[in-house]
Amino acid sequence: MSELIVQVRHLSKSFGNHEVLKDIDFEVRKGDVTTVIGASGSGKSTLLRCVNMLETPSSGSILFHEEDVTDGTIKPAAYRAKVGMVFQSFNLFENMNVLKNCCVGQMKVLKRSQSEAEENALKYLNHVGMAEYVEARPRQLSGGQKQRVAIARALAMNPEVLLFDEPTSALDPEMVGEVLDVMSKLAEEGMTMIVVTHEMAFARDVSSHVVYMSDGVICEQGTPEEVFGNPKQPQTRAFLSRFRKG
Repeated sequence: MSELIVQVRHLSKSFGNHEVLKDIDFEVRKGDVTTVIGASGSGKSTLLRCVNMLETPSSGSILFHEEDVTDGTIKPAAYRAKVGMVFQSFNLFENMNVLKNCCVGQMKVLKRSQSEAEENALKYLNHVGMAEYVEARPRQLSGGQKQRVAIARALAMNPEVLLFDEPTSALDPEMVGEVLDVMSKLAEEGMTMIVVTHEMAFARDVSSHVVYMSDGVICEQGTPEEVFGNPKQPQTRAFLSRFRKG
């Protein structure tokens, strides 16, 4: 069995009196593609932000290589270099060109030289089909192109795990495919990923593990064959019924 990288244990998160996540448990092994599915408002994005330590869990723990990242001993920036994140709104720096967007984190966090950062950035921009746009500013790019740059920027940090928070939800329908193609390619190459998505075909066909959430809890999890092919819980069946008919 492959190496255990991320373990989420009894994780809960509240904002004031509103409990968004309740006793969440799952684990991610090296090379896993874990997709988190569920209706809007079920806590999926909050879960991902907790895993990335952009939100502090109210209780429970997140272990990275058996080490608890919630106890304050690990610096968030160093942890996020290993557990990168791709956001639905791209989060590119509008005042920097594509190449600089992919270099700034490497130079600030990983202390790479400019030449080393640029060489690495170009490698991953080429990987996602965006090398010819190195001089372009984000405003000159389509949504799909921006998201591919954001993926290249995350990959340039050489993370062990990549988190995707609904990476296609801000895209026009015709641009969704180009981003999903890049993600499928990464999955084939063995990149460990946790993906919050509404793209059910991607979850069914590409992931190794599916987590279905509803109202802040994990209702069901298992292989795509188990969750899509033979869901055990009524909520899962109801959620998937429209997709399965399509």
